[in-house]
Amino acid sequence: FGAPLALEDHAVRACYAALRMQEQISRYADDLQRAGSMPIYIRVGINSGEVVVRSIGNDLHMDYTAVGQTTHLASRMEQLAKPGSTLLSNDTLQLAEGYIQVKPLGAVPIKGLADPIEVYELAGASHARTRLQAAALRGLTRFVGRQREIEVLNEALAHAAESKGQVVAIVGEPGVGKSRLFWEFTHSHRTQGWLVVEASSVSYGKATPYLPVINLLKGYFKIADNDDARAIREKVTGKLLTLDRALEPLLSPLLGLLDQPVPDDQWQRLDPPQRRRQTLDALKRLWLREAQAQPLVLVFEDLHWIDSETQEFLNGMMDSVPTARLLLLFNYRPEYRHPWGSRTYYSQLRLDALTPESAQELLQSLLGPDPGVEPLKKVLIERTEGNPFFLEESVRTLVETHALTGDRGAYRLAKLLQDIEVPATVQAVLAARIDRLRPEDKRLLQTAAVIGKDVPFALLEAIADLPETDLRQSLARLQEAEYLYEARLFPELEYTFKHALTHDVAYVSLLQEHRRELHGRIAEAIEALYGDRLDEQVERLAHHALHAELWEKALRYLRQAAHKAATRWAFRESARNLESALEVVKRLPERTDIAEQAIAICLDLRNALLPQAGYRRMAEILPDAVALAEQIGDRRGLALALSYMAHVSIELFDVPAAIKSGHRSLEIAEEIGDPVLTVNAQNYLLGIYYTLGDYKQAIDFGLGPARASEKIVAEGLGRGLLPLIPWFLPQSHAEIGRFAEALSVGEMLMRRAEAAGHPFTVVGICIGLGFVHLRRGAVGQAVAFLERSIKLCRTYALDNWIPWTASCLGSAYALAGRHSEGIESAQEAVKRGEELRLTRFQPLRVTLLANSYLLSGRYEDALAAARDALELARRYHERGPEAWALYLIAESMAQLQRAERNEIHDNYLAALNLADELGMRPLSAHCHLGMGQLHQRMGRLSEARAKFSQATELYRQMDMQFYLKQAEDGLKAIH
Repeated sequence: FGAPLALEDHAVRACYAALRMQEQISRYADDLQRAGSMPIYIRVGINSGEVVVRSIGNDLHMDYTAVGQTTHLASRMEQLAKPGSTLLSNDTLQLAEGYIQVKPLGAVPIKGLADPIEVYELAGASHARTRLQAAALRGLTRFVGRQREIEVLNEALAHAAESKGQVVAIVGEPGVGKSRLFWEFTHSHRTQGWLVVEASSVSYGKATPYLPVINLLKGYFKIADNDDARAIREKVTGKLLTLDRALEPLLSPLLGLLDQPVPDDQWQRLDPPQRRRQTLDALKRLWLREAQAQPLVLVFEDLHWIDSETQEFLNGMMDSVPTARLLLLFNYRPEYRHPWGSRTYYSQLRLDALTPESAQELLQSLLGPDPGVEPLKKVLIERTEGNPFFLEESVRTLVETHALTGDRGAYRLAKLLQDIEVPATVQAVLAARIDRLRPEDKRLLQTAAVIGKDVPFALLEAIADLPETDLRQSLARLQEAEYLYEARLFPELEYTFKHALTHDVAYVSLLQEHRRELHGRIAEAIEALYGDRLDEQVERLAHHALHAELWEKALRYLRQAAHKAATRWAFRESARNLESALEVVKRLPERTDIAEQAIAICLDLRNALLPQAGYRRMAEILPDAVALAEQIGDRRGLALALSYMAHVSIELFDVPAAIKSGHRSLEIAEEIGDPVLTVNAQNYLLGIYYTLGDYKQAIDFGLGPARASEKIVAEGLGRGLLPLIPWFLPQSHAEIGRFAEALSVGEMLMRRAEAAGHPFTVVGICIGLGFVHLRRGAVGQAVAFLERSIKLCRTYALDNWIPWTASCLGSAYALAGRHSEGIESAQEAVKRGEELRLTRFQPLRVTLLANSYLLSGRYEDALAAARDALELARRYHERGPEAWALYLIAESMAQLQRAERNEIHDNYLAALNLADELGMRPLSAHCHLGMGQLHQRMGRLSEARAKFSQATELYRQMDMQFYLKQAEDGLKAIH
């Protein structure tokens, strides 16, 4: 294959044909050798100016007529090639680049040509190709109307080349050409010398953690679907260490992500959150190091379908983009949301339908210049509103229905325009086209749609009920009609649908009964084909078993998929699978083993929902777990479910239910003598009484968990419980002024949390210690703990902890004089709490916002926030924040100096009385200090002196040095 032929796709198809010929010849030779026959030799070459490639025994063939230097160069390539090899010139390689792998042979003198030419040996097909790459083999339609977008991409590429990394997102509705735009850009001359790695998402892949990232890695490491563990390890190790030997520590997380055995004891000892952190770090380090070796383009398509872990990876990459030779390209539909909009290196382009002029240009290339089709062009533009995919499918429909005759680019109307009907939607166009297929081709297309958007031939063959010859002929017709593309040839043949809409329409066109049967057969085929690596297929198996209504099998695979996601700390994906498992349980008979599974699913789902603050959903499922546990006499399950019920009830401010469930859980745990469940119940009761402001009772319940042995904590982790660490204990001590005890127990709990390696609990203790230092006025230490907490929350997607942390951090910033940061953080905490509908601690968050306003001199805002906090605290029965709100109202009024002084004094007095009742000595001291300052302004110096003295004594007892100085200064001013 020497020189360019008429169209780019000819050269590409010729290269693939050569590869398939080599594979077939090898197979035939092996068969003949086993049969004892003589070896067979087949010559593929040039005859009378024609490039001829033919296969034996099947319909693969192609004939191209070429003349002049084309045939001369091709003939020389044939003569230079060794038996069993195929050589290409540089011209052909440029046309086929991206589809094939080659081995450069250097410059070779060619008889009849003045200068040597670069020659390459065809080594194999690319290991991963997108549907656009597959479509290009057949010839893409003309690319029109996107010059502005291409210019933006080119500009971003230029910046990235100078180590000023860029992120560009293309947003648009289905069919407007988002993928085509990326294809044109990444295959332009401007990206020569850049490594381009691509990944895409699928609609049914949201329950599979890291799915696009795994596909990205497989393409980068050139991992084939049939590679065994040894081959995968060799490919990953070889490429990684060739890139940089310092990357060797990345091997374990990358192999783990690829579902491969990891013979690393240190990795095996890591807990899921630690593995997740190392996995995310490994991915970032890999791509940043690759970008140092060569400029890098990472393409992620269809972000509207990505899972939460891929989202977290992309979020983490954002901070490193600006200084890397890296261009990140995303496309997605308008409904997708992300947090990157404020980044200066992020650009978003809205891709709308083609303008009438561009649509006219596209139709000119599709239909041709015949004057008779001009009125049809106007009708098509109006009906499709310029959507390129809709236009292409409409034209193909008109060709198939014989409304148009001729060839592409030279069509003529065969019917009167008024007799031509163009369907109103692209879905209707696709449905009509599918209905016109031969019955056997339609059935095969629908069968392929049930498998998914990407269709392995082996899987299709296993369920299609067709002889191989008929199957291949039907597939050839579907390719010819551009429903399917041949997406991969080696090592296993795989097809892909032309567009997600094509797949969706083909799928829904199948009767539900037949769909269910096919899903079941696909599940069985996957089990048979991938029996030695089912862990990699568990999400697909769960999907097909569920849709096949194979309920017990679906339940098994859904729980396995949920567990796999949870071990990767991918709780959103875990929750999706568990929700489906709960629906499956309803379909199964009422048996004890099914009830036990239902209880386990509810409890696992609760744990998956916790980091997402899904309390209302928990409140729906936990009563079912309680009822089932009581029904089958599962006392341990009942105690655990009741403790979770206690937690959910206090989160949703159902105080009586929280107290009742918590105490009943503790009673059952003590009755059955289970120390793990006993400590677990005590932990939740600690949290309940802390919330209600009964700090001494909270401390009493916290003593048991604080003294729990390492064995009990480890056993709790083994049962899937959160580490049994009382993170509300330091705060409880702090609110009543026992700061020495608060710090001592907090530091002990931090050591235990870090030893357990459980980020959720480390965050809880960080908040606790940060809160303790905030209450005592040690602002530097408070900020350090709280900043660590907020970083961990974002790293591990611990949504429920973020409002808690941000509110405390805001108040700490304000106390440190960082007023704008403090207010922003505290405002965001309150807003986030409202968005997540977190009622628990919302009064406390609002008091901390009021305090931030107060410290920043925004007294009107402080007063308004304090009044809001008072109303919330009384509604939710949070007495501690109620006392703080009364104090902040008095402080704000005093600063504004508008209210009657008696009213200010009354609010101080109300706050003081409640603080004394609850034993809140730090707040009592603040109230005395505030009342002393008020009396001082009123000229009541003896009363002021008494209040300053009381405040000084309390601050000194609690070693609150920051506030002690203020009280002492007040006394000095009076003397």
